[in-house]
This record gives sequence, C-alpha cells and structure tokens, in this order.
Amino acid sequence: MTERSLGLRLSGSFGSLQQLAQNGGGSSNPYLPQDYLDSAGLPFDSRYLNKSYIIPSLAEKEALQSNNNSKIDKLLVCNDITGYGDLSNASSMGDSVSAVTVLTNPCKDFAFPPPPPGDMRRIGPRPCPVCYVPVEEAVASMPKFPSHSPILKRLTYFSEENPMKTDPIGGSDFGGYPNLKLRNDSFDIQESMTVHCGFVKGCRPGYRTGFDIDVADLEVLKQFHEVIVASAIFGNYDLIQQPENVGETSRRKVPFFMFVDEETENYMKNMSLLGSDKQVGLWRIIVVHNVPYTDSRRNGKVPKLLLHRLFPNTRYSIWIDGKLQLVVDPYQILERFLWRQNATLAISRHYRRFDVFEEAEANKAGGKYDNISIDYQIEFYKEEGLTPYTSAKLPITSDVPEGCVIIREHIPITNLFSCLWFNEVDRFTSRDQLSFSTVRDKVLAQVDWSVNMFLDCERRNFVIQAYHRDLLEQRAHLEHVRRAQAPPAVIAYHEKIPPKKIIVRRGKDKRPGSRRRRRVNPKNRENSFI
Repeated sequence: MTERSLGLRLSGSFGSLQQLAQNGGGSSNPYLPQDYLDSAGLPFDSRYLNKSYIIPSLAEKEALQSNNNSKIDKLLVCNDITGYGDLSNASSMGDSVSAVTVLTNPCKDFAFPPPPPGDMRRIGPRPCPVCYVPVEEAVASMPKFPSHSPILKRLTYFSEENPMKTDPIGGSDFGGYPNLKLRNDSFDIQESMTVHCGFVKGCRPGYRTGFDIDVADLEVLKQFHEVIVASAIFGNYDLIQQPENVGETSRRKVPFFMFVDEETENYMKNMSLLGSDKQVGLWRIIVVHNVPYTDSRRNGKVPKLLLHRLFPNTRYSIWIDGKLQLVVDPYQILERFLWRQNATLAISRHYRRFDVFEEAEANKAGGKYDNISIDYQIEFYKEEGLTPYTSAKLPITSDVPEGCVIIREHIPITNLFSCLWFNEVDRFTSRDQLSFSTVRDKVLAQVDWSVNMFLDCERRNFVIQAYHRDLLEQRAHLEHVRRAQAPPAVIAYHEKIPPKKIIVRRGKDKRPGSRRRRRVNPKNRENSFI
C-alpha cells in the first residue's frame, strides 16, 4: 500500500468538507493540496502534521478565545487515513466468498447442553460450551468486503492546538473539552461527521499528542493488517499472559500488540522479560510515553476504546484486558461472534447485572470510583432518559457489558461508537460499564445497527481470567509467611526419631510379659526331686 492511499481521498461525503474549507480559506490553503501528493519521501512530521485544516464555520470559537494572545486554540479537523478500501493486500480473502458457499458449518445444529442438576451446579461464573469451526474454515469465512456502515460514511476528528476548558463538566487535555452542545451534536448521525476522539493535540495519534509512541513503532501500527489482537498493562498492574491454541495461520498473519507504560517496561526489563527485539512470546511490546492520565486504569481506556485510531489500516481487532489469557484462535473468535452473526461489534454482557443502576451501586460498594462522581453521572443519564433495565427493552438483552473483551470491525459506525464511548469515559468516570448503554441507545435510536452482546460464559470459554499482579504477589507473600511461621523445631525432632520397631511375637500367648513353661513328663517327675 502506498503512502498516497493513506492520505485524503476525494470520495463519499468528504467532498463537501473539502469545498467548505476551500470556500472559507481561499485557494491558498496550504493543507489540502499536499494531501494528494506522494509523501513517501517526506519526513515523519510532514506526513502527519499536514493532514489537517481549519473549519471556517468553527472560527467563532477561536474568536471567543482570542483574548489570550499567547494561546489561541485553533480547532482543526484530522482526516481519517484509513486506506484499506480496495483490500488489495488481503491475501487470504480472494476465495472467501466461494469458500463460504461450499463449506458446511459444523456448528449449525449446535445447542447449549441442559443445565446440570441442582445439587451439582457450581456457584459463580463459569465457562459454557462454544462451538467453533476449524481454523481453516474460519479464515475462509472472512468477508471479502467491509460491512455496510448505516448512514455514516465519512468520519473525521477534531484537533486543538491548545485545548481549553470552557465547560465545568469533565474533559481533559488529551480528549479535549467539548461542551454539552458539541457532545449532543455528536450523537446526531450524519453521512459525514467530525467528532472529538482523543489525541486532540495532533492529527497522528501517538505523535506529540500525549500517549506518545516511538516513531518506529508508529510505522508498524500504520501497516495494513486484516486482524490484530491488542491488550495493555499500565502501572505494572498485571502479569503478561501468553496466548495458547493459536494456529499457524494466526501466528504468521495476526500480530499481538501489548501497550505498556514506562513503569511496566522497567519492571519487565528488570525481570529480564523484555529484550531489544521488543517481543515477549507472541506479544509485540509498544511502550507509551507521556501517558495522559495519573490513573493507570484510565490510561488503559485509550487503546481499549481507540484502537481504530492507533491502527488506521486494520480491518478487525480483538481487545482483551491485560489480566486475560487468550486460549482460542483469533480467527475462530471472529467467525463465531462477528461473521456468523453478521455483526460488526461484539461484547459480552455482565454475568450477573443487567441494570446500570445496580452496576453503579456495585461500583460504589466496591470502591471502584468515588461515590460523588458515580452519582453525578447516573443522575445526568437519568435526566437524559436512562431507565432501569426490564424485559420491555428486548431484544436488547442487557445494559451492562463485562467490557474486558471487545471484538469489532473497523468501519465508520463502529469507529464512531468507540469515539463517543471514550468521550463519555473522558467526561465522567472511567467506569466504562456505566456509559455503554447510553451511547449504544443514542446510536441505535438513529441507525439500523446493533451490538452483539453475547453470554459472559461464552467469553470465559476463550479467555482465562487471572488475578492482578498485586493480588498474586500478596497471595505469594501470605503463603511465604505461613510457611515461615511453621514450628521448625518440632519438624526436626520428628525427623530425628527413627520409626518404632514393631516386634511380632509368635505362639499362642502373645500377651506382653507372658512366659512359656517347659512341659515335664509325669513319669520323670519323681526323679526330678531326687
């Protein structure tokens, strides 16, 4: 794929945006013409920083903030550089259509087995059976063309040189400070849209935007990939888990990316886990500098929800939290939860809670976030129309996702959903389960689209959940203390005492102290007294 295909394209609804910029800025606009030139020989800065332009219709905001002459916040638009439209590099998809028509799906008659008897049921969440097709069939069933994106065809992103807080509610220097009007407008689905979506200080995510990534790694992230698997460990919070049961095709074609901060990187180097090749087993380690938040869990939301921005030329992605171990081939997961369901985004629902209000109370009880912020967020959503979950919401099966696994196809509508979900996390609490249903329902109210919310026991079939590193270390310490407190003197005493020898007595009378008498012949008894 050439650099030209990664730049701006004169297709779809983007033409109107381009015309808007030309009419407002005149023909001397320096940004637009360069985007159609071959930029292979340009330095990294030129290739990415020039892909933006000022929207004249938003000049009003700039004028309101121009009283500070030293800092003028220029609101820019970053063009979507997704460049896999022709799918010319998708080597394995050439025969996918014919392959699907010939292959027989071995899972077509699969049904869940009946539940075990009441006295044999295990308490708590557990995996349940899932039918996967063989890896070869899963690879062959990959769609040849991108899925349809309802209404939305072109998505671009805001960039601000000096983001300034004009609204008292939430926001950040990394995600921007969109006021409530911009926030509400972002839910009005149009054919061409521009929204906030993190990385607001630049047009190339990971380059001088906060959440900065080395240039060599950015070049790897922008390459074309059919499928990727991604995860993250920030604050040295988890131990890296190696995937298992990954087929040969996935080992060759599916890269595994693990985002870590400098703290985690240092720990891995000190433990001799990370070398100069940046590989730890199947995982390619991507080190993030200048993390935007002080909360490590909030930093983890950046790659979790904004993978489409970090991987602009990837078709499908599987996100798993850092504490999870993948134990099923990625192609089998995609076939089961996306392609077989004709879905473009899949996420498991919570194993116990279906209602956002119950989830909020559980977060408060567990100390997941401060109670005031949680209450404020829930009250805000209530005023917007959030109601408790009931069967009246069917076919929607839950308002609360588990959230540790997200399976998606990177098309405009799913990219928009991810952006809007991240904006809610950036504006309110970092507990993404609380904002999921609000974003989903607002999008579903305008477009014919759905989210595949599959059973949590199915998720537990293809990922194994480990404990966080601090809990594992705490358990190891307690075990060490327990062993150290055992009475070593008693153990040594018993070791020195040989086992007691058991004496087996022969004869009829085996009682202790018994004596056998010699029998004397009566004929000789008299002689015995002589």
